[in-house]
Amino acid sequence: MDTLTHHSVLARFGYALSDPVRSRVLLALRDAPSYPGELAELAGVSKQRLSNHLTCLRGCGLVVAVPEGRRVRYELADRKLGEALTALLDVVAVSKPECCCTTKENHTDGKACC
Repeated sequence: MDTLTHHSVLARFGYALSDPVRSRVLLALRDAPSYPGELAELAGVSKQRLSNHLTCLRGCGLVVAVPEGRRVRYELADRKLGEALTALLDVVAVSKPECCCTTKENHTDGKACC
């Protein structure tokens, strides 16, 4: 793999994790495959909103849909993705509150940085 490919994979992974709903879905699927209704309830969103997030995660290549009769089960596309999520959870991020605003209103250019 060349560097551009690595960059693309990391960018997709970062984009997926940048949304709290998608992060919850990925963490839930790290534990076990699941169905859209269960994932929507867990994430606290409507099934329609969850469907949009699942489409994003499938497009990023992070989850796959497995047909089961009339139902569709979702699971991580690769076991190593679950391991990567676990490793990320083990990392302790240290930040200076004054450097990393959590609301758009508090940041000088109108955008939240984290």
